[in-house]
Order: sequence, then C-alpha cells, then structure tokens
Amino acid sequence: MTASPLNQDPHRLRGQHALNLEAAIGREVRLHRRQKNITVAKLAELTGLSIGMLSKIENGNTSPSLTTLRTLAQALSVPLTSFFREFEETRACIQTKSGQGVEMERAGTRAGHQYNLLGHIGSNASGVIVEPYLITLTEASDVFPTFQHGGIETIYMLEGEIGYRHGEKIYHLSPGDTLFFDADAPHGPEVFTQLPAKFLSVISYPQNT
Repeated sequence: MTASPLNQDPHRLRGQHALNLEAAIGREVRLHRRQKNITVAKLAELTGLSIGMLSKIENGNTSPSLTTLRTLAQALSVPLTSFFREFEETRACIQTKSGQGVEMERAGTRAGHQYNLLGHIGSNASGVIVEPYLITLTEASDVFPTFQHGGIETIYMLEGEIGYRHGEKIYHLSPGDTLFFDADAPHGPEVFTQLPAKFLSVISYPQNT
C-alpha cells in the first residue's frame, strides 16, 4: 500500500525537498555556464573548484555551500539568487471541467459567437501568454471574417463545418481539421456550411504586448 503524502516520513520529505533544490541549482549553473560559452574546465580554472565537483553540482549530486555558490556567481557574472530562480518559481496548472469555461466578451460576441475561456496563465517564465477558447457558432451567429490581433492562432475543428477566411483565402474546416496562422491578418468564419459548429481557438503572444 502506498503511503499518502500526509503519512510520509517528514525527514524523507525534507530529503526530497533538498534533492529538488540541488537539481534546480545544478540546472541553473549549467545554463549560465553554457550561455557564457564557458567549458567546465574553464570554470574550474576560474573558481578553483575541481572538474569533478562542478560535474556533481551541475548534475544535482551534491549540495554546494553558500561560499561555493558565491564563487560560481562571481565567475559567471550573475546574481547569487539566479541559481534559485527555477526552484522558487511556481509552475501554474489550470484545470477547467467540461462546461465550466468562463464565457467572455470578445470582438465576435456581437456577431453571436460564444467564447468560453478554458484557462489563462499570466506572467510566466516562458515569456508567452496562451489563451485557449472554445468557440460556438449557431444559427443565430453572423459571419465575422475581419478579426485582427497580434500573435499566432491555432484552430482545431470539433463539430460542424465552416469556411474560415485568412487574408485572401478561405479554408474549409470540418471536424479534426487544424488551421495555424499569423493572427495579424484579417481572419474569421465567413461561410457556415453545417451548424452548430464548435472549434478550439488557441491564441499565443508575447506577454509584454
């Protein structure tokens, strides 16, 4: 029988926590070293640490002292705190149960297009914002082929059939079809072949825009 997290030995949990920290520090040391185009041998020369010790640090097999980390930070010309960045950052994960997406007002709403936002993560380490929508078109919906916004968009057709315009071309989409495009060009559903229609729209753009 597998013990639940609440029943696990606290000493074991602290040990796992330490191992995660060592691995995170090791990955950051390796990342900064490679970004500076410094070999392990050169870093050993700059810090006075042995190649074997540096290898253990980068692979997360040892817990470097604060003095060692300070020496590495000086040799790599980075803040000491940069080694802890990956460990301290929270990694967001959002689950949206069926039928619980938040209904949103967007440009096509006035044309009778229903938008359900399936999740949203703001500032994150990737530097990219991704917004997934479930879009529903019904008999009450109007065509709206003039969306324009920054970023990249991916459409995955789930139900029904439509003609989707991008720039000067119309693409016929049926269930299972995907359209991936630069969203700065005029785009949107222009021909309703079979309704109701549903498709996933995933928009991605830099988070500084």
